[in-house]
Amino acid sequence: MRATAAVLLVLCLLTISHAWDCQEVVNIKNLMQIDAGLGQVVATDTSQIPYYLVGDEWIRLPGSLKHITVGPAGIWGINKADSIYKYVAGNWVQAAGLLKQLDAGGEQFIVGANVDDTPYCLTRSATVGYKGPGSPLPWTGLPGSVKYSSCGPFGCWAVNKNDDIYLMSLNQDCQNNGWSHIGGKLSMIEVATDGGVFGVNSAGHVYTRDGITASKPEGTGWSNVPMCMQMKHVTYDLGRLWVVSKSGFTMVCTH
Repeated sequence: MRATAAVLLVLCLLTISHAWDCQEVVNIKNLMQIDAGLGQVVATDTSQIPYYLVGDEWIRLPGSLKHITVGPAGIWGINKADSIYKYVAGNWVQAAGLLKQLDAGGEQFIVGANVDDTPYCLTRSATVGYKGPGSPLPWTGLPGSVKYSSCGPFGCWAVNKNDDIYLMSLNQDCQNNGWSHIGGKLSMIEVATDGGVFGVNSAGHVYTRDGITASKPEGTGWSNVPMCMQMKHVTYDLGRLWVVSKSGFTMVCTH
């Protein structure tokens, strides 16, 4: 069965549009989620083992996490009980609160959502200064209801339980002007350190947002990124698009 899957993957890579050059990430399997930012890549697998990429080697991190994120705010993770952790000096330090997803891609602030799809933000001063249980963590509630959110230099993007897409301008003190609806449907969405936006819809198709600039953070429209198998997770950083398929393969693509 594995050999058949490998053959299908080779055929898949050969048929992907010439606009994207994709290669299988051969030294890690069965990833559940992956995140890239500021030249760093982290991931968790279906056994909830966290990893950090060094060169071509995936280094196992301590602990057990279902979600992990890396960015200007550092490395943060969430375990199966929705407990929140920050990676400090080689160890995970628990932080107050419960979230099912979080993102460290903002300007050194954190956003996330809890099990009830309530979005939260943690200010830059609290995020950067957090060293352990004695540090303050004033989580700020955000408006609306979202299941997944991600931030970059031009704003924060999110999707709700109906796969509707939203954009918010959010500063390092968690001040915001509310969500603006963006056309389209995505089940997850990620914002790159350079402001690029990528997402996956319920059918496993990958999309990127065109025309994003500082003066037009909402961009101009969605373009499909051709993939020949269904994907479940995507992240982008420094010209590399990392995609995890529903069948357990991970690929890295360059444009």
